[in-house]
Formats: sequence, structure tokens, C-alpha cells
Amino acid sequence: MYTRASRSERVILRRQSLIRPGVAVAFAAALFVGFPATPAIAHDIPASVTILAFVKPEGHQLQVVMRVPLEAMRDVNFPVHGPGYLDLDNLTPLLHDAAQVWLANEMKLYENSALLPAPRVSSARVSLPSDRSFETYAAAVAHANDAPLPVSTELMWKQAMLDVVIDYPITSDSSRFSIDPALARLGVHTNTVLRFVPAHGSERAFEYVGDPGLVRLDPEWYQAARRFVALGFAHILDGIDHLLFIICLVIPFRKIRPLIAIITSFTVAHSITLIASAAGFAPNALWFPPLIEVLIALSIVYMALENIVGAKLERRWLIAFGFGLVHGFGFSFALRESMQFAGSHLAMSLVSFNVGVELGQLFVLAISVPILALVFKYVVAERMGTIILSAFVAHTAWHWMLDRGAVLREYRVQLPSLDAETAVAGLRWLMLLLLVVGAGWAVFELYGRLTRGAQDGDAALARGGDIE
Repeated sequence: MYTRASRSERVILRRQSLIRPGVAVAFAAALFVGFPATPAIAHDIPASVTILAFVKPEGHQLQVVMRVPLEAMRDVNFPVHGPGYLDLDNLTPLLHDAAQVWLANEMKLYENSALLPAPRVSSARVSLPSDRSFETYAAAVAHANDAPLPVSTELMWKQAMLDVVIDYPITSDSSRFSIDPALARLGVHTNTVLRFVPAHGSERAFEYVGDPGLVRLDPEWYQAARRFVALGFAHILDGIDHLLFIICLVIPFRKIRPLIAIITSFTVAHSITLIASAAGFAPNALWFPPLIEVLIALSIVYMALENIVGAKLERRWLIAFGFGLVHGFGFSFALRESMQFAGSHLAMSLVSFNVGVELGQLFVLAISVPILALVFKYVVAERMGTIILSAFVAHTAWHWMLDRGAVLREYRVQLPSLDAETAVAGLRWLMLLLLVVGAGWAVFELYGRLTRGAQDGDAALARGGDIE
């Protein structure tokens, strides 16, 4: 039986009749033509990027030779074919643009603190990941300026490396140069190995993670000193374990003379081991840094518990000296990675770092001592406040000690073999021990003078009270 179609059904039928077979074929052909014959790839942010670089001034030109993973050049659609092989025949024009946008435009180089003019990318080519030309500056430059890879090379785009030569005009190759790389955005984790090849002198290597800020490739002594004073000051403020230890040292004491004796003892001790570690006296075994971290946490626990049971000045300075030796090794671990920025001023930088640490300690004391005095005067009784604060600190440091102890247990401690090298190391440690004993005796003399002065002052006050 025939039924009349509804209005909506008639509309659908009319629309369907418009889609002719010829129209469908033409639409499919347009889509096919719209896509490029050679596919291109876009990139996500790489998880890990390693940059190799040389910086060399020569005559009136400074060259930066770099090797970076090609996948770090994001937002550049490199042509590929097959399963992802680079189309080397159509790739070359894009390499210079990628190097200019992602490398040359991001870096800033300075000659004697003056910003250098805009650079020029003089060479850019793709290299195999197995290439070893970046072991020396000469080999890296020769390879970067060499002919490109044969177009028949099958190289996956994620495995390719980009070699770039960037030229900067300079006044003289004897100037002092600095670089602010700002290349951390190339990857989630960016590690850079940069080697400075001066016109006169030996090659100097730098290795840093992320953006290190301004790196002076050949600093003046005062520039190195300023950098390391700031580094030592920042290390005290950033290191919560060192802050808690210093606060635990001074919680029970309000008078200036006991504070001087305690802080001087701690300062002398950690200065000895800091300098000794920088001079190569510290063990280079893998288990030594975790051991020091455990001992630092233990020192905080012990100091907090001593505050709870009752601290005595005649014992506190000695304990501060002993644990100061441990904390000095901890400071040296933070300094070890930064000594590369000292240039030829290693001794000055070491002393400057120590000065920065002392300034940081004084800054913490200048804030914490008055605050503790106000809290103990207006908020809680001194004895009760000392117990409460020390209990919180002990609880925190105890968990640190357990966590760090778990890390330490993963290392295998091996006793040194009895040979000539061990004998030399033993003599060095004996020298360090003699130095520690001498410094301890000097601090003891200082402690005696301070306490005698304090006792004489108290006696004078008592006599004055009797006279009245």
C-alpha cells in the first residue's frame, strides 16, 4: 500500500539525491591533492636534551659551534618519507631557519660586558648520532662546514643531530667574554657541555643543567668573588637542614659571648673541611656524600635532643666544632659543581664562598635570635618554648635521617686496599687531623677568654650590687 511521504522525509530524500557519485569522487580527489606528497612531522617537547658547544674567539670573530638534537627544533615541519626518514633533499633550507630561531636568537654573548651584535648562522647541517667530531673544536668546525649527508641516507628524524656554526663580530679575541645561553626551553631536561677555547691559554669546560644565567667564560677576580659570595649566601638560605642546625645551636642562649663562642667554633670547623674537600682530601667514593647527608641529619637530631634535656655552654662549643666538620663536607658538595665558574681564581672563589656562608649564617642569626627572644618573653616561657621548638626540629630531622639512611644502604662500602695510594691518602688525612686539632685548640682558647670575660663582668655587676 502506497503512503504519502512526510515533509521531513521528502527533504532528506532531496538532500541525499544531491550527493552524486561524481561529486563524491571530486571531493575525494580534492582531499588527496590538498595533502602534500611528502609528509612532514611536528614535534613535542623532548624529555631530555644534551647540547655540545664550543666558544672560540679568533681575530675579529667569535664562533659558537653547537650540536643539538634535531627533535628539539620544535614548530619546524621537517619533511620525511617512509616510516619517518628525513627527506634530506628538501631539508637544508629549513635548518638555517631553525638554528636562527631556536639557537642564535636565544643566546646573548658579551664582550667586556657589552652585548655583541646580532649573530649570523654560517653553517647548519644534519649529522648522524654516531658521529664523534665534537670531541675537539677543530674537528667540530670542520664537520659542521663539511658537505651534507647523501640524500640516500636513511636517518630517522628523532635520531638526527643538528650541527650549527654561529658567528659574532668582536673587537678583539683578547677580550673577556660572557654568555647567557637561555636554551633550557629546548627540552624538559636540558644539559649543556660548553667548552671555551680562548685565543691564549688552555681550554676551559663548563657543564650545567637548565639556564645558568650569565656565565663569565674568563672572569676577573672580583667577578668570581662576587659570584661565589652570593652562591654561599644563597646556599645557607636554601639549605633547610643547615638552617635548622644553626637555629638549634643558639636556641638556649641569649647572651652575646656564648653565641660568639658557639658560632666561631662551628665556622672554623666547617671552613677546615670545606677547604680540605676542595683540595682533594675528601674521599671520592660514591657512598661518602650520602653518609655526610645522614650525619648532618643526625647532628640536628642530637642538637635538638640536647636542647630538650638541657644544653651547657662548656659542651656546646665542642659539639658545634665536631658537627661543623661534617657540615663543611656538605657545603663542599654544593660548591663542587660551581667551581667550574671560578675561572683561574680557584682560591679566591673558595674563600668567597666561605664568606658568603658566614654572611648567610649571620643573617639568619640576626633574624632568629631577636624573634626567639620575643617569643620566649611574650608567648611562652623560655624553657617550655625551647622544648617545643626542639621537639619539632628533632621530629623533622629524624625522618630525614631515616630517608637518607635508606639511600646510604643502597651503596656498598669497601675498605681501601693497602697500597701506595692508600698510604698517601692516610698521610693526607693525618695532616688534616693535625690541622683540626690545632684549630680546636685555638677555639678552646677563644672560648676560655670569652667565658672568663663573661665571668669577670658578672662578678663586677655583683660587686656593684653589693656596694649599693
